[in-house]
Amino acid sequence: MLGTPGRAKVKFDTETIHAAVAQGVPRQHRGEIWKFLSEQFLLRQTVPSRPPANDTPYKELLKQLTSQQHAILIDLGRTFPTHPYFQAQLGAGQLSLYNILKAYSLLDPEVGYCQGLSFIAGVLLLHMGEEDAFNMLKFLMYDVGLRKQYRPDMIILQIQMYQLSRLLHDYHRDLYSHLEQQEIGPSLYATPWFLTAFASHFPLGFVARVFDMLFLQGSEVIFKVALSLLGSHKPLILQHESLESIVDFIKTTLPNLGLVQMEKTINQVCEMDMSKQLQAYEVEYHVLQDELLDTPPNLNQHQRAAQLERTNQSLRQQNLDLLEELQVSHARICSLESRVEALAQSEGQLREQVSALEEEKKQLASTVTRLQDLLTSLGIQTTPDGLTLPAATAKVEGLVNRTGHSLPHPLALPEGS
Repeated sequence: MLGTPGRAKVKFDTETIHAAVAQGVPRQHRGEIWKFLSEQFLLRQTVPSRPPANDTPYKELLKQLTSQQHAILIDLGRTFPTHPYFQAQLGAGQLSLYNILKAYSLLDPEVGYCQGLSFIAGVLLLHMGEEDAFNMLKFLMYDVGLRKQYRPDMIILQIQMYQLSRLLHDYHRDLYSHLEQQEIGPSLYATPWFLTAFASHFPLGFVARVFDMLFLQGSEVIFKVALSLLGSHKPLILQHESLESIVDFIKTTLPNLGLVQMEKTINQVCEMDMSKQLQAYEVEYHVLQDELLDTPPNLNQHQRAAQLERTNQSLRQQNLDLLEELQVSHARICSLESRVEALAQSEGQLREQVSALEEEKKQLASTVTRLQDLLTSLGIQTTPDGLTLPAATAKVEGLVNRTGHSLPHPLALPEGS
């Protein structure tokens, strides 16, 4: 697939690509494969994402000054501090990282620079050149949609924490209850997972696999990986009984994954689909926020809980209604797609018929020309419409009389007669 000419415009089979990525991505080709996956991601998008308002080329951005310089310089030494490429202070790795983060802060003034971005850019730099890494950062931020969580108000990050909490409630109820008892919300441990795509705490081999899936499936992957990791470590987490020990375990022990655990997690991510739940929980979050704003301050805890429960039931019913509408729409889309396919086949057959008729027309025209040439050679003159009788009829009749043969039609004369 990588070697296909003009591949940026060729849409490959999604299942084939998924199967290939699931089997593993060769490290020496990973940068090129990420670019390929980004091309396929864009080809699959039915609604194009909003491009950056600033379309200044990368090299031109590097010539400008950024107000974020101080914050970027401080974080350079904190980004993969033990990795040889980034170890040397203002060495090649740190300078390339600075250039990318500076250029992005100028490209996207709303986000500018935010902690966590240096890890995303750092992972990209380990697999491709500086300008390619900048372009892939731009793709992840704008097309995949990561930039929303880095906005100054951090509202999207709050929504993501709520969504993760609800997913835990759905998939691992006992673990959710255990964490709730200790008043441990996802924001206490999962914030860096989202802001750095697991790069700040997890082994780089695992992070590279997460990025493989991120380029393939989009930002939903972060939720899948988080849920898979928490689920697979559930028995160990349940053994801890205090807030400090649970958070410490999740932050320090959990990231030390073995190769088997890494691939098990990635395999689970490949099989999971939670897009509908994530959409529903985002709507739920906004409705709950509105309810909290509208709730009279004099309600006691029991009344507030009852009101929230009623709101929750209403939301569930709305979700069911929307799901039903979605299924009907999906069925309609499938029907329309089958009709389009049938029409396309019909069009193809008609094109073939037209082509055959045009060929037949050419052959007939050629036959007419040959017949006209034959008539001319016999001295038979024709009008433009080919319907006049020959001026040499007498000659033919004389020939018939002399030979005593009966010719049914002048054209029956043998060639040269």
